[in-house]
Amino acid sequence: MKSILVPYDFSEEAGYAFELAQELATKVACKLKLIHIIEIPTSQNFNTMGEVSMGENFIDKIYMVDLVNKRKEQLKKMEEEHAGKAYKFSTNITFGNPYAGISGEITEIKADLVIMGSKGSSGLEEILIGSNTEKVVRHSECPVITVKAQVSSNSIKKIVFASDFGENGKKVIKKLKTLQELLGAEIRLVKINTPNSFEKTITSMEKINAFIKANNLENTAIDVFNADSEEEGINEFADYIDADLIAMATHGRTGFLHLLGGSIAEDVVNSSKKPVWTMKFKK
Repeated sequence: MKSILVPYDFSEEAGYAFELAQELATKVACKLKLIHIIEIPTSQNFNTMGEVSMGENFIDKIYMVDLVNKRKEQLKKMEEEHAGKAYKFSTNITFGNPYAGISGEITEIKADLVIMGSKGSSGLEEILIGSNTEKVVRHSECPVITVKAQVSSNSIKKIVFASDFGENGKKVIKKLKTLQELLGAEIRLVKINTPNSFEKTITSMEKINAFIKANNLENTAIDVFNADSEEEGINEFADYIDADLIAMATHGRTGFLHLLGGSIAEDVVNSSKKPVWTMKFKK
């Protein structure tokens, strides 16, 4: 792991993400970058340096200038506070669409991991809009850890990996294995059985054991858990074994296909109180 990115909006949840990122960056002595994105009203005219032209809506523009200057000072102070750490720390401030800014930064710095804070979303808001976190989870080319509460990397000792243990699981397990080894954690591989996706326990266990062998996994345990839905089963199982992190693959579908099929991983990110590690599998 060479580079970690933290999208930062100065919220409490973003603070939790930044704390976790600092701990992981310290363990591997990698680069840690914090990006703050100011989403500006369409009436404003900013350039990429945060400079604004005056004209109409003078009061609104004065407010935006004050906000930009305040954020720049805050980020400068953070850089000063983190100078000389085991990791190389830097910040960036950009303007525009948050998801586009985060996505561009992931590509720019070749991020190996994104850690984001989230409040979660549900119902109509999730269907029509979706949070920026959800969009990053869906499209990111690198793993994403989403946190909603304070969590220490040293406390992550039990990871739930929920999968059907087919080809999609194989495409993401290598990255998860890297995190497991860094944390010294156990992976609990679980198949969620539902009324609409049921298979015999012995069949599931044989699949999981074959998956463990094929991917040279160590420090593991296998489980089969019954529930009415995958999302419910993953959350209930994670609570039942007192897991510290949930890990899943996400399909990255967009548009109409996403509205039809949705994503179990995104649903879990929204509903779980535990940190969730996700990675888009490549077809």
